[in-house]
Amino acid sequence: MHSKKYLSYLIINICLLLLLISITHVQAQSVTDSSAAADSIALLKQIEAQMQTADTTQQPVTAQPRSSLSFNPDIGVIGDFQGSYISKGSRNFDMYLNETEISLQATVDPYARADFFLSFGRDPATGKYGATVEEGYLTTLSLPARLQLKAGKFREAVGRINPTHPHALPFIDLPNAYVNLFGGEGLNDEGVSLSWLIPNKAFYQELIFQTTSGYTESPAFARSSGNHLIYLGHLKNFFTLSDNATLELGLTGISGPNDSSRTTNIAAGDLTYKYKPVQLNTYHSLTWQSEFYYSHNNQTENNAVNAIGLYSYLQYQLAKRTFLTGRYDYGEKPYNSEIKEQAYSLTFGWYATEFSKIEVEGKTTDDNISSRFYQAWLRWIFVIGAHGAHQY
Repeated sequence: MHSKKYLSYLIINICLLLLLISITHVQAQSVTDSSAAADSIALLKQIEAQMQTADTTQQPVTAQPRSSLSFNPDIGVIGDFQGSYISKGSRNFDMYLNETEISLQATVDPYARADFFLSFGRDPATGKYGATVEEGYLTTLSLPARLQLKAGKFREAVGRINPTHPHALPFIDLPNAYVNLFGGEGLNDEGVSLSWLIPNKAFYQELIFQTTSGYTESPAFARSSGNHLIYLGHLKNFFTLSDNATLELGLTGISGPNDSSRTTNIAAGDLTYKYKPVQLNTYHSLTWQSEFYYSHNNQTENNAVNAIGLYSYLQYQLAKRTFLTGRYDYGEKPYNSEIKEQAYSLTFGWYATEFSKIEVEGKTTDDNISSRFYQAWLRWIFVIGAHGAHQY
């Protein structure tokens, strides 16, 4: 604004100078034109005085629209309200805000992106709420050779369930085999992750290596007091079968310290088939997903426990906004494979919009050391603000 004002003054002064030179030249040639020159000079002085008056009355501009991109991150809030029933125990019914998740996501620069997920969760045992960083990591965007590096706290690449936030799953509770190995929060640890997109023209392949410090809340693993870390490798294979169907096969291997100061090794496999007809993709779809786990838990030098577990679910889209999901669970305890669990569950989901869904689930569980019991949940998920797309 000031530069424009100074430029205007400069142009006016140049014009005045040229006009004065012209007037002086005319005066030297003819005395009769002196009165006209005097009138011209007076007129120019009057114009200059008016401009100076206008400049002194001009108010400064205090707010200007920003022409650059905003540096504020995308902010989203996800609420998870639940009601529950369990047939055993003295308190059978409960209602609670299970979790509030706040996401902060933005591109740092052309080379990296940052994602933070803050969780305000409820402790089922005490009913009290606490805040924690569910995830917080930096991801590179421009490494060569199809490489991508991630560093921070993140959900590890174990199968299909673990990398996904619970509110995005098609059922409310987690499979028994998964909880037996990784706990209710899953395998979520601090470390680094390097992924490589394998140059394969036939189908999509991704290889992931992760090293983490050791998650303290996992039944299978513990944080070592020494330099014993958790190491994970995951191979993802994705096939496009047709315009309507896809198939994904994943293989995972994990090795890390356990609470016996020894090593637990886990092998896992996941298989996901999705059918979504192009002409009816809004109204009908079918998903079949299964995971298998094998755990080798070294407890002492001469004693190890081998345990297996699996889940398999089938989800069918009944209409545009309604889904039905049936699941079977089987799991052995990683510290005692003699304890075996089986469970069946059925979940009905109504997906009102992209920002809201309501789900109802019923489940029956029995094992070989106690009697069968029943559970039921009601979940209402609601989102405000920006939130990224979920994993395919």
